[in-house]
Amino acid sequence: MAADHALEVADSAPALQGLSPGKLAWRRLRRNKTAMISLGVALFIILISAFAPVVCALLGVSPDGNSDLIADAGRPVSGPTLDHPFGIEPGTGKDILALLLYGARVSLLIALTSVVLTVTIGVLIGTIAAASRGFVDRALTWLMDLTLTFPSLLLLLALSNVMIDRLTALGVPEGNFSRITYLILFFAIFGWPYIARIVRGQVISLREREFVEAATAMGASRRRIILTELVPNLWAPVIVYSSISLPGYIAAEATLSFLGVGTDASLPTWGKLLSDSINYWQTYPSYLLFPSIGLVITVLSFNLFGDAVRDALDPRAGRV
Repeated sequence: MAADHALEVADSAPALQGLSPGKLAWRRLRRNKTAMISLGVALFIILISAFAPVVCALLGVSPDGNSDLIADAGRPVSGPTLDHPFGIEPGTGKDILALLLYGARVSLLIALTSVVLTVTIGVLIGTIAAASRGFVDRALTWLMDLTLTFPSLLLLLALSNVMIDRLTALGVPEGNFSRITYLILFFAIFGWPYIARIVRGQVISLREREFVEAATAMGASRRRIILTELVPNLWAPVIVYSSISLPGYIAAEATLSFLGVGTDASLPTWGKLLSDSINYWQTYPSYLLFPSIGLVITVLSFNLFGDAVRDALDPRAGRV
């Protein structure tokens, strides 16, 4: 009787389905309210910046200057109003909300492209180094260490004019396009060793696993082992690194624009807004306040989401 009852219970119970690591990570991520809120904020910022012209048209604001909004002293007629929620830029009559939206497009474009290039180069070199072993591994590891020793910020500031002129000579359109290209290339060239080190360590660990040994015993080529056995198992650290490094590039672009290394005055960025607003922080504090809040919210949302992704992919990381 007991055995029959157990069988009936087993038959009536819903069948348990195995979940892949990705589905398990997504389940943990969905349960994290901070992660979901951060993801929502990040997606909202990406969408409104991507469709900045549409948003500005709906709100009736424009990043172009309006002489009717400039007082005789060069200061704005008023601060934040219903027509201009964030106020207008002193001396130009440009709407600050519109400048923030258009500036976010530039910052996110630089950050996203830099992350893609950095991760691509880092994964490629890190995988080749760990899979090759021997002299190739030592040479690529030495190249990683050598790249990390350079004072990247000083080089970026010192070489900006020379490299921008060189890019223009190579056919890159001059102006803001060449400046943006320079920043992206610089971030990628000096950013790839970090992810390369992570990938190299992960591949070294993976190549000793049973499934790799089984594939080798079955006669699989090195190329097949790398592409089908090793690379697909690198997505977790790559996603974590990408989500965490993205806000770093956003903040770095804003910092460099603040220092004057970036786009020219014709293209708004968050760093330029912060740099211009310092001159008016006593008489017009909202001009400094709104760009600062926008930058903090953006960087914080991406950082919180990156931490949540890391915890979801490796729940043991948060345990003591």
